[in-house]
Amino acid sequence: MDSILALLQDPAAWIALITLIVMEVVLGIDNLIFISILTNKLPPEHRVQARRIGIGLALIMRLGLLGTIAWIVQLTTPVFEAFGHGFSWKDMILIAGGLFLVWKATKEIHHNVDPVDHKEDMVGGAVTSSFSAAIGQILLLDLVFSVDSIITAVGMTPHLPIMVVAVVVAVAVMLLAANPLANFIEKNPTIVMLALAFLLMIGTTLIAEGMGFHVPKGYVYAAMTFSALVEILNMISRRARQKKQGTTTH
Repeated sequence: MDSILALLQDPAAWIALITLIVMEVVLGIDNLIFISILTNKLPPEHRVQARRIGIGLALIMRLGLLGTIAWIVQLTTPVFEAFGHGFSWKDMILIAGGLFLVWKATKEIHHNVDPVDHKEDMVGGAVTSSFSAAIGQILLLDLVFSVDSIITAVGMTPHLPIMVVAVVVAVAVMLLAANPLANFIEKNPTIVMLALAFLLMIGTTLIAEGMGFHVPKGYVYAAMTFSALVEILNMISRRARQKKQGTTTH
């Protein structure tokens, strides 16, 4: 209790908390895009529930990992060496998650680009995914993003209460943004392709990080933001043209 009161009175702790919250929210964008795309494949009546369960599992997993910080720190210790790089459990988790994301995004891009092939979706099954399959895939990516998120938190502050608050706030933001983001993606087909391209880039970045090539996340998110702004301008332009054509027709 005394340590928590000391943190509340420490300006440096508040700065660390705000910085970590921002970082956790940014890192949560990747997870949220994946959840939005995956749950949009479900029947409409199951989508909101699946998003809540997926984000709830992300919170449980992050808090669970925070309770095993000593073990989490050991995940960065090299287990074996190959190609001049020492691979840790964290590296292997990031590579596996990255490969999974690249595979998922590629399959879904193929499904969206090929107008003939509508019999299979990105997992090779029916177009409408099953609820349990969606939750299983969300859980798998939650693990990858949670490990990356918690290791980032551990590197930014040594205080567990700050990490817990930052994680809870970040997941709460994800929960609030989940439905609006998923609905926006569903109503704008071009945004779906852009989101899939984001997942492809995120997957490639995870693989690179796991292989020992540090990719500054600022560059990745700056590219994503720029692409999103360009697409928003395109959407505004299309709607303006459609409105003008409708006025001309009348």
